Amino acid sequence: MQFARINDITIHYQVIGATGEKPVLVFANSLGTDFRIWRDVVVRLAGEFAIVLYDKRGHGLSDVGQVPYSIEDHATDLAALLDLLAVRQAIVCGLSVGGLIAQSLYQRRPDLVRALVLSDTAPKIGTAEMWDARIAAIEAGGIEAVADAVLERWFTPAFRRPENVAFTGYRNMLIRQPVAGYIGTCAAVRDADYTEAAKKIAVPVLCVVGEDDGSTPPDLVLSMAKLIPDARYEVIREAGHIPCVEQPEILTAILRPFFELVMHGDKNE
Repeated sequence: MQFARINDITIHYQVIGATGEKPVLVFANSLGTDFRIWRDVVVRLAGEFAIVLYDKRGHGLSDVGQVPYSIEDHATDLAALLDLLAVRQAIVCGLSVGGLIAQSLYQRRPDLVRALVLSDTAPKIGTAEMWDARIAAIEAGGIEAVADAVLERWFTPAFRRPENVAFTGYRNMLIRQPVAGYIGTCAAVRDADYTEAAKKIAVPVLCVVGEDDGSTPPDLVLSMAKLIPDARYEVIREAGHIPCVEQPEILTAILRPFFELVMHGDKNE
């Protein structure tokens, strides 16, 4: 395990491969998860790329720090981590709130971003009323109080079947996140709106979404893709809000040609 002191908190991260020798992929995970959600994608890409994974503040093995947060706080953490690792011009892949962090990172530090993969996210996610209700429910009853509703949006019914031990494991991941970190990040998502900024993104962007995503449905992700100049858009069948868990092979198959385009351009031009 690797840890760094960043912005007065300890951040848990992992680097796979030499960042100075290969193109770098950076993965930012969703609300209520840690970087293990990317494992089945990472194992398919390791060797071809250098890979940076990390637990954002308030999640996994990283410190909680001062709450509530803003998305800019999360983006500043990621920028500092990439500076520490001497990473520039990375392909940043963000899922859900990770996608908001990726958008903020590009806005604040475009030198760090070569391209964006925005998975199951949007420039603005949900309403203030929705997030305030979730925060109130967790303050009253812990993450367990909202877990079943959250998991219905995360995963398809096929994945949520009782005999699927992986589903039990991901439920454990959710309910064992620090309550303060989860609530702090809910506030960050509630207050974020990158709608105008999305129109000014000038790097290659791939927008992907699970067909059965209950948190950021395909229509919402498509509306984001239409805002971003020349963005690509893909729907992943038989997946909910976290395709990297439910359909890692399909997601990787979508990522590869996009990465090839980013690194080498369109050979047909």
